[in-house]
Amino acid sequence: MASAAGKPETSERTVTKADLIEEVIRVTELPRKESETVVETVFESIIEALQKNDKIEIRGFGSFRSRERRGRVGRNPKTGAKVEVPPKRIPFFKPSKELKDFVNSQKAAAPAGPSEPTAQG
Repeated sequence: MASAAGKPETSERTVTKADLIEEVIRVTELPRKESETVVETVFESIIEALQKNDKIEIRGFGSFRSRERRGRVGRNPKTGAKVEVPPKRIPFFKPSKELKDFVNSQKAAAPAGPSEPTAQG
């Protein structure tokens, strides 16, 4: 089946910062401005910690840290000339076992909690 734009429909959707803000509004019933502040503060805190080379660990979700990528010799795709690529730090996310289990479960969209046994027959 194709969408109105002519692209095939997929179950994948992109969740944006605005979607996260809307979810904070829905769950907490805070005003929009305060909900935006909550979401922004979380993102800014993660960025600041990574800039300081700190590790962020969110139990049941995962951890963020920065990794050192070593320098190397690359090639310019247009000219083929060798280019020195300097070492740099990159952000890295490692999901927790719980998050991996939620993503791979049949009820990935369901909230955490006791799951109902399924009948097999």
